[in-house]
Amino acid sequence: MKRTELKRKTPLKAKASGIAERAPRQRKCANPACDVKFTPKIGQKVCCWQCGLAIADQPANQKKARMAIDQRERREIGERREKLKSHGDFVQEATSAVQAYRRVYELSIGSGCISCGKSQAEIEAAQGWKTGGAWDGGHFLGKGARPELRLEENNIWLQCKGCNGGSAKYARKGESVRNGFRAGLIERIGLPAVEALEADHRPRKYTIDELKQITAHYRALLRDLKKQQEAQACP
Repeated sequence: MKRTELKRKTPLKAKASGIAERAPRQRKCANPACDVKFTPKIGQKVCCWQCGLAIADQPANQKKARMAIDQRERREIGERREKLKSHGDFVQEATSAVQAYRRVYELSIGSGCISCGKSQAEIEAAQGWKTGGAWDGGHFLGKGARPELRLEENNIWLQCKGCNGGSAKYARKGESVRNGFRAGLIERIGLPAVEALEADHRPRKYTIDELKQITAHYRALLRDLKKQQEAQACP
């Protein structure tokens, strides 16, 4: 037997919840010369485009507009520069980040120049006037001859600018600086570790993403180290 579908003659009525529907909140137009109240859309401050033009010339709004434009331009310039960077540029950024961290870290624990053995006080008194300060993060095995070790922490140590810069200009001084560097490094990490570093010829082929990660990692370490120093300096 076929059943017939029951059809309701009157539609169902929604049960009253007791909560009145909330009317959209209105706001007053941001134009001081206009008293109109309107229902704004997201981010809307004026009731019409005429009022928008009227308040656009206000100094406060002009300042905000300039700041927004400047921020957008800086962001766009940064994005364009990032796209134009070569692999070598990312290598240099990573190298600078590691060197900066190693320099500040060694200074924070009171180390002196690893090549000449002079203390921080002696170097600051003699070379504190130099541009960029008196200190560098110097490589034991140079970046040109041993590029595979340019990002290794054990190859980067605190060095005064006189030793780091002068060693490349004068052969005799360069030899004495290298000998002093090696002797100082043996005192720090021991002869077996120095010989292992000298014998390490493993190639390091970093991708751009890996170089970015290295740069970000050492910059974060440097920020944390400086925050610790600031906290210790505060009474």
